[in-house]
Amino acid sequence: MIRSGLRLLLESEPGIEVVGEAGSGAEAEEVAHWRQPDVVLMDVQMPGIDGLEATRRLIATEPRPRVIVLTTFDLDEYLFGALQAGASGFLLKNAPADELIEAIRVVARGDALLAPSVTSRVIASFATRRVPIEEARRLAGLTEREREVLGLVARGLSNAEVAERLVLGEATVKTHLSSVFAKLGLRDRVEAVIFAYESGLIERGVEPD
Repeated sequence: MIRSGLRLLLESEPGIEVVGEAGSGAEAEEVAHWRQPDVVLMDVQMPGIDGLEATRRLIATEPRPRVIVLTTFDLDEYLFGALQAGASGFLLKNAPADELIEAIRVVARGDALLAPSVTSRVIASFATRRVPIEEARRLAGLTEREREVLGLVARGLSNAEVAERLVLGEATVKTHLSSVFAKLGLRDRVEAVIFAYESGLIERGVEPD
């Protein structure tokens, strides 16, 4: 029933095509192999292989799809399990329809996102940790401007908002961000958020100037 509702919702949106459905993690692997979707909406609790393990397996394939974990359960173990599995997004099933559609478009562009309701928990989980020496060393390899860009992106600002804040062109921000990802070995914005807090670049509750 949920899949049918999602299909009807998504197929009404221009530029979005539903290429397949699956009722289990194993079936999701098979469908993704044959249909090669750009984005996969993945549930967590499924028979057999669960959504987190299925996400790990899909991320390990080529061409690699972008995965948004969509779940009813607002649990830390699912959130961090999804991030560790390589998901590019995490949303709750009670999210508004327009938020889900925008999430698909964002992830399809190569960006990543977390539901606003869970972002604070990602931040909090790293706020009280000691800064690992390795993360501090990697952070030191960035230029001052790259650290500024990373800090703002980690707070949820878009490239356009970062450009406005730093009085830069949006293309310049994209260049800095690409350099940050390359230097730090980050896959996307989700990993950038985690690294920014884990490395101590920014602290929970401290707003940028």
